[in-house]
Amino acid sequence: MAEELLKIENLHVSVEDKEILKGLSFSVNKGETHLLMGPNGAGKSTLGNALMGNPQYVVTEGSVQFAGKNLLEESVDQRAKDGLFMSFQNPIEIPGLSLSSFIRSSIENISGNRLKLFTFRKELKKAMEVLHMDESYAERDMNVGFSGGEKKKAEILQLLMLKPSLAILDETDSGLDVDAVRTVSKGVEEYQKDKDGALIIITHNMGILSSLKVDKVHVLIDGKIVSEGDASLLDEINTNGFGAFEAKAKEG
Repeated sequence: MAEELLKIENLHVSVEDKEILKGLSFSVNKGETHLLMGPNGAGKSTLGNALMGNPQYVVTEGSVQFAGKNLLEESVDQRAKDGLFMSFQNPIEIPGLSLSSFIRSSIENISGNRLKLFTFRKELKKAMEVLHMDESYAERDMNVGFSGGEKKKAEILQLLMLKPSLAILDETDSGLDVDAVRTVSKGVEEYQKDKDGALIIITHNMGILSSLKVDKVHVLIDGKIVSEGDASLLDEINTNGFGAFEAKAKEG
């Protein structure tokens, strides 16, 4: 029997007193990959930010259980320690801190244990090879001077090194060319090899999904889930867009 990892019930989230999520409910089991899809402004990124504890996103109603804990009572750093990870549409630059130092420090803070440098470098090299990343990027200031594709690869590198229980990938493929999408997809596929690792992928690009196993698709319109299904729902979205779902939302 599948083990539940995340359970969201009747979640309402507001930003600057404007309600964005209006009663979201769904659950994710260990090892599952869920897609959250919908037009711009539907509230997809709001969900990720609320789960990570961004203070601008205020939960006004509902509950979230993650790994057996009340997630909404946890601090941001504790959520990361519990195994929650999120990649961002626009990764920030951190001058003065190398990518490798950031990743190593993150691993040590999450685990609470010192990490042997030799072991870390070996694992980092292996992960960078999956993403076809030049090893020199490991010692460069984090994201400083990186192209859009390099920034996204750096985030997937963090995913592979941190090995979170649940990763939320927010438009990780945004602005990438075909080759970069393929490489990022390969990294996500590598993460999926951990049978317990779960994913919530927010995307508009079907390309990143071509080689990934998808368990469930949720269509979000105006802050509510209006349709759910297995991977076959992607064919309907790809063929007809979100127009029919938007009409359904208005009727409801």
